[in-house]
Amino acid sequence: MTWELADSTRFNSLFGPFLLRVEHGTARVRMTPRHLHSNLSGKMHGGALMSFVDMAIFAAARGFGLIEAGTAVTLDFSAQFIGRAELDEPVEARVELLRETGRLLFLRGLVVQPDGAAGDAPVLSFAATIRKPSAR
Repeated sequence: MTWELADSTRFNSLFGPFLLRVEHGTARVRMTPRHLHSNLSGKMHGGALMSFVDMAIFAAARGFGLIEAGTAVTLDFSAQFIGRAELDEPVEARVELLRETGRLLFLRGLVVQPDGAAGDAPVLSFAATIRKPSAR
């Protein structure tokens, strides 16, 4: 499934479209970093990686059928950089739901850059908490 923001004037549109697949309890969210996501070393900027993950956890939560588009918010987000991400090659956030409560989603995951025969190169690990929107 493709996940893309309808309003191209929003910050999130700088990262899409995303490809989303949910299988075996894991949401796989993929994007391809471009030059505008780069740092001065010609790799994907760390801030761009964290922004991608923040959007990927919401795409995953929607893919799991737990939220709709709207007013859910990130309450907590931690990231550990493991490697670097090349430009013009897809990066993939693999998101796992740890627990859902009445208002909260606890998620964790790993961002990798698929590397063909060499396997997947880990780029960043993360944990996050989303607060679901209030009932209207």
